[in-house]
Amino acid sequence: MLYFWRVKNVAYVLVTALLLGGCLRSAAVRAVNAAAEAMGGRSRIEAIHSFAIEGEGIDGNIGQNFTPDSPVTTWKVTGYTQTVDIDNKRMRTDQIRTAQFAYAGASPVHETLSVERDVAWNTTEGQAAPRLSEMAARDRQLELLRHPLTIMRAALDAEAQPSGSREQGNKQILDISTPEGQVTLAVDKKTHLPVSVTTVTDQPNMGDVMVETTFSDYQDVAGLKLPTRLTTKMDRWLLSDIRVARYTLNPNTANAGVPASMKEQAPAPAVPPASVTVENLARGVWLLGGSGNHHSVAFEFADHLTLFELPESEARAEAVIEKAHSLKFGKPLTEVIFSHHHFDHSAGLRLAVVNGLTIITERANISFFKELLTRKHLIVPDQLTKTLAPQRTQFKPVDDQLVLKDDLMEVDLFHVKDNSHSDTLVMGWLPKEKLLVQADLYDSGWLHQPWGDNLLKNVELRKLSPEKDVPVHGAVQPWGEVVATIRKAEK
Repeated sequence: MLYFWRVKNVAYVLVTALLLGGCLRSAAVRAVNAAAEAMGGRSRIEAIHSFAIEGEGIDGNIGQNFTPDSPVTTWKVTGYTQTVDIDNKRMRTDQIRTAQFAYAGASPVHETLSVERDVAWNTTEGQAAPRLSEMAARDRQLELLRHPLTIMRAALDAEAQPSGSREQGNKQILDISTPEGQVTLAVDKKTHLPVSVTTVTDQPNMGDVMVETTFSDYQDVAGLKLPTRLTTKMDRWLLSDIRVARYTLNPNTANAGVPASMKEQAPAPAVPPASVTVENLARGVWLLGGSGNHHSVAFEFADHLTLFELPESEARAEAVIEKAHSLKFGKPLTEVIFSHHHFDHSAGLRLAVVNGLTIITERANISFFKELLTRKHLIVPDQLTKTLAPQRTQFKPVDDQLVLKDDLMEVDLFHVKDNSHSDTLVMGWLPKEKLLVQADLYDSGWLHQPWGDNLLKNVELRKLSPEKDVPVHGAVQPWGEVVATIRKAEK
């Protein structure tokens, strides 16, 4: 009797779940149909096979804000044209970006960001870069869905009907499964117009992030209601804010197609291989260089090694840690100095914790670093995610000055004062070797030297007398050459 009771109840639960799921799907389908009607009707939406947006706005400079809690710095975006071929899953974005912050590179820059199905590529100042990774192509395909026309076309597709619906304040939230991944569409319960599209992707420093594009300022365009403001955020950080001046419906999209040569290329690896070179700068001091323009510096103390910087990516950080272990057998690597919070410089933070390293950084970085250490990395699991044992992190803060010293080595760390690039910068000084170790203050290869004068003022403030500059970016140089380059750039 008990057996039949259990079977009966299990069947009841299953039937209830199926009925509930069917009701939710029905509500979602009704919401999609209402949204289509509000925009101008299903037939008008399905008649749009391509469209182009022209406008201007701003792009966020993600991971490069002045302090960990301040808003992102921005690029001014002009000449913005985005062409979307819905049927062929193509998108091409042309824009001119001008830095609205002190910048060492070329500005303005004309760039084109393109994707066709699983092929993504960039073109800068007319020069095409190699084919991007499969992850980059996937993210661009999700970006293609961040517009009411494209997400509604997906939602109306018989093979991608919405799977669920729920209410959230004045919005109805719809979950839509697409070949590119799960997409969440929010519609206004009163106007029935699409409010936002949200997707989830990976950002190497932050792990799993929500990318949300909100739609506002709807206007009539050839019988359709379309937004003239598209604002995109990654979690709390602004990615872009574009104001649309003009729509073109069903334009020719032949120029948005992938070049034949690009199709023949294999996609770049999501994580490029890292190589590390070693240059001995003084007794117990090594520059760990290699691919790219991000370096680390290793210091030998009496009973341990310390690194200055684990930049660029987890793959590079892993290669740097492995190389550091090979420098002095028997002496453990126990700590790493992070010069500041910017993403390219703090990329190895989570790996440092996996390796049990003490984190040394300016005090204002610590709460942000703790946040990065608690974030989920499930889409692209990193080493910290794969580590089963709980990790205990030790921090050693730098306020105005911190001295690391024993009988063999001394490294003095100073907070860099009044820097416009980052308020959490730390530079290193080796008094015996007369070496200055710095990040993002000077690079002989930069087009401009916006922080050169700040570097000289901080060296004077601390009463230092360097013989050589050891940068995280660029080549090691005699100090006289550094000063001459900065003075020349000031003229």
